[in-house]
Amino acid sequence: MSLLRDNAPLLDAYLAYFENTGTPFTIPGHKQKAAALDPDLGALVDGDIPLYGGLDEMKVTRQTLGKAEKLAAQLWGADYARFSTGGSTHANQAAIFSLGQPGDKVAVSRTAHRSVLSALVLAGLEPIWMSPEIDQATGVPMGIGIKELENALAENPVAVLLTEPGYLGTLSDLPPLIAAAHRKEIPVILDAAWGGHFGFHPALPQHAIQMGADALITSIHKALPGYSAAAILLARTQYLSAARMEQSFESTHTTSPAGAPLASIDGVRALLETRGKELIEGLLTQVNRFKAMVQSEFALPIFLYAQDFPAGRFDPTKIVLRVQQLGASGIEIEKDLLHAGIRVEMADRDTIIFLATIADSAADFDRLADALIPILKRRQEQRRESATALSWSVVPERAISMRDAYFAQTEFVDAAAAVGRISADLIAPYPPGVAVAAPGEVLTQEIVTGLQSSKAAGVRIAYASDPTLKTFRVVSRS
Repeated sequence: MSLLRDNAPLLDAYLAYFENTGTPFTIPGHKQKAAALDPDLGALVDGDIPLYGGLDEMKVTRQTLGKAEKLAAQLWGADYARFSTGGSTHANQAAIFSLGQPGDKVAVSRTAHRSVLSALVLAGLEPIWMSPEIDQATGVPMGIGIKELENALAENPVAVLLTEPGYLGTLSDLPPLIAAAHRKEIPVILDAAWGGHFGFHPALPQHAIQMGADALITSIHKALPGYSAAAILLARTQYLSAARMEQSFESTHTTSPAGAPLASIDGVRALLETRGKELIEGLLTQVNRFKAMVQSEFALPIFLYAQDFPAGRFDPTKIVLRVQQLGASGIEIEKDLLHAGIRVEMADRDTIIFLATIADSAADFDRLADALIPILKRRQEQRRESATALSWSVVPERAISMRDAYFAQTEFVDAAAAVGRISADLIAPYPPGVAVAAPGEVLTQEIVTGLQSSKAAGVRIAYASDPTLKTFRVVSRS
């Protein structure tokens, strides 16, 4: 039996809606009665209710959303909280739109998600790119170093935007970075989409607000058991304007938010508050058991571990399989796993990521191990050296601003002729969705060849106007 409802106003309102009969003459048009029109359609949409006229009255007399957001702010230690049904993409954009004025500079980790780059274009802000340090033993990005940040701060940005944790589970040494920015009264905003569980167990890194950051954006559907596209924006307002953030949030969000994602954020918040430590303890136990079970079959270390990195700089719930240690192809292993009914979060030539959350059971991990071990043994060849993925290794060469490139006249040219031209597209292997080329940057031979090689190896290349990569969309010379 759930114990969350009494302390979760949005979750309670969602459940109460279906407990009370009524005859709605409001949106949504399905009226929770689509099953009468078609049972399959009804199975899909009849659990959908809106915020307005669903979780609250049309005139918002109950303030259920505001109450739930206040509880979230209290739990994370923030001054301000907003729930989004547009994912971390929307929350990132809302935070960025609240910064500075068009033409201002922002220090940005190059590992930023596409949503950050898009927001910079729309807001007219100029990035000062910061490249991550790379761990030489594993080829994994380790986060932004203090010297890299200090160089960026010397250009007087209006904010610092970091992506923490990174896609592979590593983090920067955040306290010195935050302190350095605050000495100049510059806010630090973290896209922590993959770190929603941080701060709720002593074995995990602290979350960004605990470490002194000014804003934290996280997804409720990635590392946590929330609805798809549910996200939360949390902020402290010493260096950020709550009024500007509110304006930015509302101007970029839908005016008809769905109730289920909002209720799930509230429910997940209550779950973390009441059982977070217990549930994460169980997850850690299962992840460690799984890694030990698989590792015992192989001589070389094939997973990333917290002890591979400085204390507090790796998410111990992350399962990152280094298939290059076995000389195998992550793409081929993914195909074998799909045939066995197992989907993975990400696979490229050298790496596979299995996303484990508090929703996974011991039986789930056993099934994964039973499928994975024989596949790895069958695919094992001669070990390869670690290689840094294209997403982490490219050093951008900027020619014009992203905004100018976005609005420029463009043309398509053959791949060979694209070398040396200015990209009009953001192009990224997905996942993780980290830009190899951004609008306004020069398409080098390394970029063009690397993207084509990644695609040929089976990696999905996202956002390119020509997904075949036979041509590239570039800024016209005329």
